[in-house]
Amino acid sequence: MTTTSVTRAEYCVVACAEAWRGNGEVLASPMGLIPSFGARLAKHTFSPDLLLTDGEALLVGLDGTTEGWLPYRRHLTMVTGGKRHVMMGAGQIDRFGNQNISCIGDWERPARQLLGVRGAPVNTLNNPVSYWVPRHSTRVFVERVDMVSGVGHDRAAEAGVTRFHRLPRVVSDLGVFDFTGPGHSMRLVSVHPGVTVEQVRAATGFELALAGEVPYTREPSDGELRLIREVIDPGELRDREVRG
Repeated sequence: MTTTSVTRAEYCVVACAEAWRGNGEVLASPMGLIPSFGARLAKHTFSPDLLLTDGEALLVGLDGTTEGWLPYRRHLTMVTGGKRHVMMGAGQIDRFGNQNISCIGDWERPARQLLGVRGAPVNTLNNPVSYWVPRHSTRVFVERVDMVSGVGHDRAAEAGVTRFHRLPRVVSDLGVFDFTGPGHSMRLVSVHPGVTVEQVRAATGFELALAGEVPYTREPSDGELRLIREVIDPGELRDREVRG
């Protein structure tokens, strides 16, 4: 398989799938199209014990069809018990993983209202939380978020609530990131083919940690590509969210 035959969106699906590698029997709660495809790819291949949801209260099968209902009472029990790995979006995210999905601008007079805090605080303090950003830019990757919805490493440490706090990875349309930089700061793990490290740094509003030469995001196998194209997303919806 050559890199030119794989689209940017397909690299993103694979990178999101990798977030659930080795998780075992947990509730995979992807919020967004590409994360949903990634969770289903993970269950099809290297994480067969995942329990898939639509990101809210429905249980879904490998083809995305509804298989059951997960009442919020039980859903939240799994959240507080740590048996869930959610991949959320982010209106803003900073170097330590503080995430904002509430508002842009000053809290008392915001320039833009977003979703609200919702379940982000309890998610980040009780079970693994990864993030998906379909449009990587300095407006999203910021030095300081306007409001903290999801709790980052620095604030979790200050509050002494790090026991169950875990932010495994961030995936954007440019690359993959974790928080193994100095002081649990964001580190560039890989860039998608066709993207340079300089492009990622220019689109990020803070200094990214780097560890030597940054590799490319891994290529999907022939089997994974077949699953993505023929089983998981035959309608090619992925290319509407991520363009090469």
